[in-house]
Amino acid sequence: MTRIDDYIQHLKNTRDFLPDSVRYLVADGYYYRSKFWESVQDLNLQLIGKLRTDANLRYLYTGEQKKRGAPRKYDGKVDLNDLSRLTFVNQIEPQIFLYTQVVWSCCLKCPIRLVYLRDTRSKKTKIALLFSTDIHLNAEQIFEYYQARFQIEFIFRDAKQFTGLSDCQSPHPQRLANHFNASLTALNLAKYQS
Repeated sequence: MTRIDDYIQHLKNTRDFLPDSVRYLVADGYYYRSKFWESVQDLNLQLIGKLRTDANLRYLYTGEQKKRGAPRKYDGKVDLNDLSRLTFVNQIEPQIFLYTQVVWSCCLKCPIRLVYLRDTRSKKTKIALLFSTDIHLNAEQIFEYYQARFQIEFIFRDAKQFTGLSDCQSPHPQRLANHFNASLTALNLAKYQS
C-alpha cells in the first residue's frame, strides 16, 4: 500500500463524518495525481492544491472550429514566462500579484483553474502555482483556501514543539487518543490565554 492509497482509504473512511456543506479538499502538491483526484471526485469533492512550476498544462482552444475533422481542443502549452495569456485578478499585497486562467491539466485529464502568484519583493521574482478542479471558483477564494491550510500545519507544529504531541510512547489506541486530545487541548488553552 502506497502513501496515496493510505490517504485515499482514510478519506473514504472519514467522508461520512464531514458535513454535506464541505465541498473542497485542500492538499499540497504531492497529491496532484490522477489516482488521488479520481478518488476525491468519487467522494463528490473538488480538489485545491499546489502545482510544480514544470506542470504539464495546456491552454484551451476557444477560437472558431473547422467544419471538418476533430474539433481543436488545445492552444499550446502553458508558458509561465508569458503573462499575456493570463488574466490579472488583483494585487494581494504590495508587489504580490495574482493571475488566473482556466487550463487543461494533462495529469488530471480535466480543466482546472490555474492561479499564478507572482512575488516581486526581492531581486529574483518568485512564483507559486495553485489550482482548483472547480473552474467556477474565483482565484482569490482558491488563494484564501490554500492559505488557510497552513493554519492547520501551524497547530500541529506548535503541538509537537510545545505540548508534547509526539512524545507519547504507549502502544494502546485509547491512551494515544487521550494523549493527543490533552496535547491539543493544552495548545488551544495556551492560544486562548495569549
